[in-house]
Amino acid sequence: MIRIAQAQHAVVNEPLLSPFGFKGAYLSELWQSVTLLRDDSGRSGLGAGVQSVLWSDARLFVRDGEASGNKLMADMTGHALGLIEAEPEFASPFELLERVYPGVLAFGRKSSGLSDLRSTFALNALVTVDHASWGLYARSKGQRFGELVPEEYRSALAERQSKLGSIPLIPYGMSETDIGQMLADGYFLLKIKVGADPDQDGSQDKMLEWDCRRLEQIHAIASRYETEHTVSGKIAYYLDANGRYDGKDRLLRLLDHADRIGALERIVLFEEPFPEETKIDVTDVPVRLAADESVHDTKDALERIDLGYGAMALKPVAKTMSMSLKVAKLAADKGIPCFCADLTANPLLADWNKNLAARLAPLPGLKVGVIETNGHQNYRNWERMKSWHPLAGAEWIEAQRGIYRLSETFYETNGGALEAGSRYESLFKGGQPE
Repeated sequence: MIRIAQAQHAVVNEPLLSPFGFKGAYLSELWQSVTLLRDDSGRSGLGAGVQSVLWSDARLFVRDGEASGNKLMADMTGHALGLIEAEPEFASPFELLERVYPGVLAFGRKSSGLSDLRSTFALNALVTVDHASWGLYARSKGQRFGELVPEEYRSALAERQSKLGSIPLIPYGMSETDIGQMLADGYFLLKIKVGADPDQDGSQDKMLEWDCRRLEQIHAIASRYETEHTVSGKIAYYLDANGRYDGKDRLLRLLDHADRIGALERIVLFEEPFPEETKIDVTDVPVRLAADESVHDTKDALERIDLGYGAMALKPVAKTMSMSLKVAKLAADKGIPCFCADLTANPLLADWNKNLAARLAPLPGLKVGVIETNGHQNYRNWERMKSWHPLAGAEWIEAQRGIYRLSETFYETNGGALEAGSRYESLFKGGQPE
C-alpha cells in the first residue's frame, strides 16, 4: 500500500494564441492543473492536467463563463485531494480513482447547481490527480509504464510503435493558407471541427450549410497532396462535431455532400455527431463513428458499441489514464479500434498520452499509429511550456514531418511523463512560470 503524507495543487493560467472555437463557442485560455503527491517515505509523483470547461460541459461554460467554470474545476481537484488526505492509503491508481471519483462528481454537482453535471467534468478535474498517482506508483514499484499496467489490460496494448502520426486540429477559423502549410509540412490526417454556429443563433440549417462549405474548401486543398502513411495514399479526414448534430438525418445529409464532392472515402473517423443523450442506432451510417465525450466508463463504451459506433477516442489527458485503460480493454475485447485524442495538452501531458497511443494498433485505413496533438497550434507560450518538460529537448516531443519518432529511450523513460521536473516542483515552493 502507498500512504499519502502530502497532497498539493497549483494552477497556471495559459493564454491561447487566438480564440479556440468548438461546440459553437470559444476559449481564450486553458488553466494548467498541477498536483504533487508525496508518500510517507518521501517519494513523490507529479501530475499535470489541462482544464477544458467548454469540452467537459458546455452548458456550464455558457451559463457561468470561462473563469467561473475553471474555478469550479480547480475546486473539484482540491476536493479530491481533501478526500485523499482523509483516507490516504491506496494500492493502485485504479483503486484511488474509483474511491474519489463519486465524491468529486457529487461536489461538482452541488457546487454548480447542475444535478446532471457531466461526468467528464469530474474526470477532467481528476486527470492531474490520477497522473500524479501513476508517478508515485511508478516510484514505489521501480517499473516502467508498460510493466505497471496490470496483466488484464495488456492485451489492449500489444503494439510498440516506433512512429506516431500527429493529428493536427483544423478549427473553424483556420485559413486556407495555414491548412495548405500544414499539409506541406507532412501532416496526413486532419481533425476538422464541424458543428459551427456561424450566426450564433443555434440554427441547425445554417450549421449544416456552413459545414458542407467548410468540408468542400478543405477537401479542395487536401486533394493536391499525397502521403505514404495512409493505405490509399490520400490525405485522410477525421471530423468532430462535439455533439452538435440534432439527429441522423442531418448527419447523413452532410455525408451525402461529402460523397458528391469525393470526400467520403477519406473520412476515417467521425467523432460524436450527436448530443450525449441521443442514443440511436448508427450501423447504417457510411463512415466509422467514434465515441468520445459520451463515454465516461466501460458501461457507456459498451452502450455505444451496441449502437454501432466503430471506434473509441481514449483520453488520458481528459478522462484519466486509469479510466482510459479500462475502456481500451473493453474495446479490444470487442474488436473496436482505439486512438488517443487531445485536449490541447501541455508537452508533459501530451507525452503521458503518447505512452498509451504508442501501444495501440493503427486505425483502419492508416499505416501508422496516430495521436491528436494541437497544443503547439494554440498556446501562446508553447516554447516556454516545452522547457518545463522533465526531458526537454527529447526527440519525441515535437513531430517531424507530421511524425513523432519514438526511440527505445522513449519507452525506457516513459517519455519523461512520470518524472516530476524541477520547474513543476517549483510551483509548490512559491515559483512562477518564467
